[in-house]
Amino acid sequence: MTVFGLTAGALTMLSFLPQVLRTARTRSAGDLSWGWLLLFGTGVAMWAVYGLVLEDVPVAATNVITLGLVSVLVVLKARTRPLTTGAGDR
Repeated sequence: MTVFGLTAGALTMLSFLPQVLRTARTRSAGDLSWGWLLLFGTGVAMWAVYGLVLEDVPVAATNVITLGLVSVLVVLKARTRPLTTGAGDR
């Protein structure tokens, strides 16, 4: 079951990689919700702690890495500013 858990966790974790790469490449994170990043990041952090406490390698390892990817998205979102348009935006 450990291999199954690692595979499931790896697939879930890797699903974030395209978003991280696209956000880094385009330098556009406006479509990412701060609420989603906060809720999902908190949930992933809690799963990581849960896995660490139970010494469950698949749960701990994949959630620690996923938390890292979510953290990259948070940093990219914080560094990007939405484009402004209109006469009053100077």
